[in-house]
Amino acid sequence: MKTDGRLEGDSHAAANFLTAVSVCIANYNGIDLIGPCLDSVLAQDFDLPVEIIVHDDASSDYSVSFIREHYPGVKVIVSSENVGFCISNNKMAAEASGQYLLLLNNDATLRRDALKTLYEFASKQKRPGILGLPQYDMRTGELLDFGNTLDLFLNAIPNPDPKRPNVAYIMGACLWIPRRMWQEIGGFPEWFHTFTEDVFLCCSARLKGYPVINLPDSGFDHLVGTSLGGGKLVGGRMHTTYRRRALAERNKSFTMFVCYPSPYFYAIFPLHLALLALEGAVVSCLKRDFKLWEQVYLNCIRELWSNRKKLWHYRGEAQRGVICGAWFFRCHSMMPHKLRMLIKHGLPDVQ
Repeated sequence: MKTDGRLEGDSHAAANFLTAVSVCIANYNGIDLIGPCLDSVLAQDFDLPVEIIVHDDASSDYSVSFIREHYPGVKVIVSSENVGFCISNNKMAAEASGQYLLLLNNDATLRRDALKTLYEFASKQKRPGILGLPQYDMRTGELLDFGNTLDLFLNAIPNPDPKRPNVAYIMGACLWIPRRMWQEIGGFPEWFHTFTEDVFLCCSARLKGYPVINLPDSGFDHLVGTSLGGGKLVGGRMHTTYRRRALAERNKSFTMFVCYPSPYFYAIFPLHLALLALEGAVVSCLKRDFKLWEQVYLNCIRELWSNRKKLWHYRGEAQRGVICGAWFFRCHSMMPHKLRMLIKHGLPDVQ
């Protein structure tokens, strides 16, 4: 893999791109993770130039000095304060010179042919889009998904079918996007801070008619659940945290508000709010946990109200000139995924 220089040969890439791919890795206190992640990028079977950018989000460990000592070819952006995943990636994208961006978690490692697989497919696309790879559990080697579909309320449903390439969204743990598309969409909304920003990005892309495709080959290994804690099954039960749930419900609601096309928005969003309030009341009572109601569900309603002017502005910008209607929902399931998970696994353990 080349790590500097210009694109060679008769590649379709425009001459003004210094590199083929900019791999952007957001890091926070990841000294035990960042080494294997960077090694997997450097070991890629890929002949075109690649740059690696790491944004360190005010880590309290020795991540920055470790990267500078052991990976001198990596560009490190050091933040003096913790700004979250959205701003971290926006800063890296602004510094990137690649034709394509690959957003990669520091707790993920790429299979050796990952960049080659993504680049070759992207080179043949008539209409560019967001791409992803099969996700594997780093601990067990188990195949987790081929991207994700969504229910109508933006709850992620892992796609188990390699023959279903069109999905609703690609996880930000390993997400490929043309840099020009990133710029057109505007990147991640910085006021999300962290969580569900990948859903927002993919919904924004699909709203503009860009495909979101998960490839069946190659893949990446991921330590699921290390970011923000929870979000995974342990002993057959879901485990999560108050902060993770609060960010998820708030940012999913923000995404629906901005991205759902009319007239579907006016039918689905009020139903979403009603079901969210009902869910919060029932789950909080069953678990006898008023903190859950206040920090997750009531917090979501408060955030929607306090940000209503901003949300209407963003919605106006996002919906301008969009005519996609029902096409937007072709990768959505009518069955609420939370209900399916509740029936199968019971109430989640929230800590």
